[in-house]
Amino acid sequence: MEVSEQRQSKEHDEVDLKDFQNDPNHDFVFGEITEEGPNYRNVGVLGTVILMMKTQIGLGVLAIPTTFDSLGIVPGVICLCAVAGIMTWSNYIIGTFKLNHREVYSIDDAGALIFGPIGRGILSVGFCLYWIFVSGSGILGMSIGLNAVSTHGTCTAVFSVVACILGFAFSSVRTLGRITWLAWIGLPCILIAVLIVTIAVSLQDRPASAPQTDSPWVSDYKIAANPTFTSAITAISNLVFSFSGTPGFFAIISEMRNPRKYTFALLLCQAGVTAVYIIIGCIVYYYCGSYVSSPALGSAGGDVKKIAYGFALPGLIVTTTICSHIPAKFIFVHILRGSRHLSKNTPTHWITWISCTFGVAIIAFIIASTVPVFNSLVALIGALLGPLMCFMPMGCMWLYDNWSEEKRHSQRFWMAKVCWSVFVILLGCFLTVGGTYGSVVEIMEAYAASGGSAAFSCVDNSNSE
Repeated sequence: MEVSEQRQSKEHDEVDLKDFQNDPNHDFVFGEITEEGPNYRNVGVLGTVILMMKTQIGLGVLAIPTTFDSLGIVPGVICLCAVAGIMTWSNYIIGTFKLNHREVYSIDDAGALIFGPIGRGILSVGFCLYWIFVSGSGILGMSIGLNAVSTHGTCTAVFSVVACILGFAFSSVRTLGRITWLAWIGLPCILIAVLIVTIAVSLQDRPASAPQTDSPWVSDYKIAANPTFTSAITAISNLVFSFSGTPGFFAIISEMRNPRKYTFALLLCQAGVTAVYIIIGCIVYYYCGSYVSSPALGSAGGDVKKIAYGFALPGLIVTTTICSHIPAKFIFVHILRGSRHLSKNTPTHWITWISCTFGVAIIAFIIASTVPVFNSLVALIGALLGPLMCFMPMGCMWLYDNWSEEKRHSQRFWMAKVCWSVFVILLGCFLTVGGTYGSVVEIMEAYAASGGSAAFSCVDNSNSE
């Protein structure tokens, strides 16, 4: 009798909890949603898809052709699909974990549940560093675009400052719901820019950086390349970066009107992103071969390069906006969580929020100016922080929610899932160590090639290969 009453009480509490979560005026993270403050729960399904895609398509797609150059077309496509599959699983785990633990706002909250204060500390630092580095790569991409459009109209450092100011201004919009309309503009712009380059390289006699001779030029693309360990692991790190919007998906699902539609939005996003990467990567690399540029928008050269970057700039601005907004919101929520200032327009609210966005923008600017080689910066982010944010925590999250007798409905099936989760964790460890080594070696080689004077340089950075 006592057990039955306890079960009924537990079921009653679960129903109350579900009903409480469905209250549109209350959220476990943001507290009371009122007209006196921003509505944090205002992102629909299509808005979710666009935000997810924009966290990935933008900077990632620009590095795919050079990745295929390192690996070859066939190994490149296989590795791309493998990374896409693992990332999709990781993103799915985020959705299930969020529904099981509604109080979780970001990956550090998950780390606190699983590993306590140490887990929170490591993942908090990793999360902020990851998104600030990505924001830095966005600023770098914008400076390259401004150089290309203006034919190096002024010092590159000045363009980086302009990019930083734009990123700070737009990322200061307080909710993802209001940033969604920017993503609707940015995503088509970057896709059009990549499409222009893809068509142009297929029609041109040769890519811009190929030898300009009278003899016919034949692309030196490779079906399967023979890369060194350094170039191979760096290329895979580029692929990890290309799909690594994962840590931001916690913030996106937290601001969805209906979090239960997250999985549907995720599948649409991943299918679209994977298709775009394969099609664009294969075509551009097929026609450019080893003379493909990084970012890929410079591959066609001349007026096409200017037109492509002209279309791409709004997309790069939106990428920088989202990637600056997410860490700023993370810091902001953790500073004001549990206080009335989080959801009300008080002076403390505004001062804290602007300080967060400004701080993120400044650090991102320093990163972009210190590692001014696009491909190297992308690879470093994908290697050093990508696995920590996209692989290892998700394996641990599945084990945390499913390591119990009641979850073992089928012993073999359950054990297979355990082995998969452990594999993802170990793979993340390997990619972190190997990828970081490869990326650092490439950055050192880039500095040696430039005589060590690349940081904060005025040199045109839109002509890199």
